[in-house]
Amino acid sequence: MNNGFDFTHHIRLLCKDIVSRLESLKHIDMSRVAVSFSQARSGTRAGMYATLTPLRFPGGRINTIRRGRKWGMQKVKDHNGEEMLYILNFYLPRFLDLPFREKLDTVVHELWHIGPKFDGDLRRFGNRCFAHGPSKKQFDRQVSLLVDEWLEQSPPKSVYNFLQLNFRELDARHGRIIGSKIPAPKMFRVD
Repeated sequence: MNNGFDFTHHIRLLCKDIVSRLESLKHIDMSRVAVSFSQARSGTRAGMYATLTPLRFPGGRINTIRRGRKWGMQKVKDHNGEEMLYILNFYLPRFLDLPFREKLDTVVHELWHIGPKFDGDLRRFGNRCFAHGPSKKQFDRQVSLLVDEWLEQSPPKSVYNFLQLNFRELDARHGRIIGSKIPAPKMFRVD
């Protein structure tokens, strides 16, 4: 019996290959990045395809002060008890229904958000527009260059072949799509 296609396992393998080949992403340790999927609320193409949730506050701090109160973030751990620093989440079927190149751009876009210190914080571009910088076009151009660089290295097709299929095709081929679903962590007050 076919148990289904483990989407989060395969997308993790893809991410591991990407970060191993691209110098500007080598700071990423995928063993500390939780990979998850969620069902998109609508079947339309409009909406988010993926998100990266940092599990620490700016500068990698484990606590922050908001409105005079100290806050912490709920920890996310893997099956071995290792604390994760990020959650990389994909919205299905929306992500899988993108054209092949846009899927790759989306994966690298989210990986590019991971801060260069790999401390649980995002890559920051100053205070205003900190996530994408002053120009989203420039951010997207950088992502596209990184995808080109990765493809030029001729990664094995076995790592990315599943992205050639849309959600319905992948589901029909494997019977179902399975994987890890990780709820968004909550902030809590630290007394």
